[in-house]
Amino acid sequence: MTPAEADAIPDAAVAPEKRRGLQLVWIIPIVAALLGGWLAIRTALERGPTITIAFKTGEGLEAGKTKIKYKEIEVGTVQTIELAQDRAGVIATADIVKQAANLLVDDTRMWVVRPRISRGSVSGLDTLLGGSYIGLDPGKSKGQKHQFAGLETPPVVALDVPGTQFTLRADDLGSLDVSSPLYFRRVQVGQVVSFQLDQDGNGVTMKVFVQAPYDQYVSSNTRFWNASGFDVSLDAGGIKLETQSMVSILIGGIAFQTPGAAELPARAAADAAFPLYANRAQALKNPDTISEDYVAVFKGSLRGLAVGAPLDFRGLTVGEVTGIHLSFDPKTRAYTMPVSLRLYPERLRARTREGKTLRDVVASPRERLNEMVAQGLRAQLRTGNLLTGQLYVALDIFPDAPKIQVANGHGNGGPADIGGEIPTVPGAVAELQASLNKITDKLEKLPLDEISADLRRTLGSADSALQSTNTLLRNFDKDVTPEARATLEGARRSLAAIETTLATDAPLQQGLQGTLRDLSKAADSIRALTDYLERNPDALLRGKKADRP
Repeated sequence: MTPAEADAIPDAAVAPEKRRGLQLVWIIPIVAALLGGWLAIRTALERGPTITIAFKTGEGLEAGKTKIKYKEIEVGTVQTIELAQDRAGVIATADIVKQAANLLVDDTRMWVVRPRISRGSVSGLDTLLGGSYIGLDPGKSKGQKHQFAGLETPPVVALDVPGTQFTLRADDLGSLDVSSPLYFRRVQVGQVVSFQLDQDGNGVTMKVFVQAPYDQYVSSNTRFWNASGFDVSLDAGGIKLETQSMVSILIGGIAFQTPGAAELPARAAADAAFPLYANRAQALKNPDTISEDYVAVFKGSLRGLAVGAPLDFRGLTVGEVTGIHLSFDPKTRAYTMPVSLRLYPERLRARTREGKTLRDVVASPRERLNEMVAQGLRAQLRTGNLLTGQLYVALDIFPDAPKIQVANGHGNGGPADIGGEIPTVPGAVAELQASLNKITDKLEKLPLDEISADLRRTLGSADSALQSTNTLLRNFDKDVTPEARATLEGARRSLAAIETTLATDAPLQQGLQGTLRDLSKAADSIRALTDYLERNPDALLRGKKADRP
């Protein structure tokens, strides 16, 4: 090709690449991807925390179905249930909604809600149809927490219920249990929350909850006592039966009261500790801060006397019996019964004319005891109840008692005493028994054999006399009775004749009546003559004067 031809050929121009447009088929996947990403981001942002709950068993739990509820509103769902590594329980993993994240704090409590029947209540009946679920009771602390230990029993009181919790200590639990009611003036104001045995095993510690506003009536001087069942007492006023309610009789209960509170006392602090007394009488008894220990030695039987029996002074309880012992004296080879007594001197408020108490006049307990023993103070066993035969120790003044000095100790190997030994006198029962023994001794000394022989002889003589009397009566009936019968018949006939003679229409009666009339007329004539002679005494010489015409 020639250069001219080559120049005639036009140059090739580079055309730009033509872009391809977006096809409609790709729009739907892109929108779906964007929507999925947005939903994923939204779900991640709205997703709440994941928590774990440890339970002893998986009873009532089901992965993907068991809900977590607060105030009957679902706040989470159990996702998985696994066995714990130590095989001591199960671990439930649950997702909580974001709005309930603030409920997961340190003191939040969770438990499985299922049908439960206890002495105090019946709960969880709604789960019979809807199935079990996990209940949630949010705490009041600020620290967040995602691992929880589930409760085996539901809490008695929710944390958001207003009120105050207190601690009670007792020797034993009695008939109390969780949910046992708490009473104030027979109004239920709370209940027992929990209890546990003390570490030393010497008692039981209980937690009780008093609802507001009743918790304001609990002060530092409040007394709590076990009001379970009913309290029966027999005294001079008759039989007394006290109880708080039928519920306390069936499931037990606790009552409290502040003695002598005329105005509203200062409220006790939360978790304040109080002793739990056995009954109302012990709880409201005035506390004794000062005590003195003595001992009284009795020689007779102490059957009916128990530890805790009252120590009485003329009707006033001034102490109690703290111990009953047995002592043996190797010298006299005799057994005695030392009784430990605890006297509360504050209960004896005897005052002198100058206004001083006996404690002010006589300083030491030994001097006071010596002074009273010198006046005749003695201890005596007396019957407190005729039905039960219970005894108590009575202190009284016996002026005729022999003068003795208080011993430093009873010397019979008994317990050590602080205030000394109080002399004793026999009780009324012992005196009666001694009198009966004396009578028995006298009866034993009587010659009963000789008396019996004499009585036998006397009875034989009396029997012979009775036989003689019977013989005499038989002879009298045989010999004398016929003659006596004839005599009586003659007397009867004589009486009949006399009756006929003395009849009203008998001739003798008629003649006797005429004679009596003539005698009456003669008496009238003599009376008239006597009157005339009294008026005219000279008539005896001159005769009767002629009547004037």
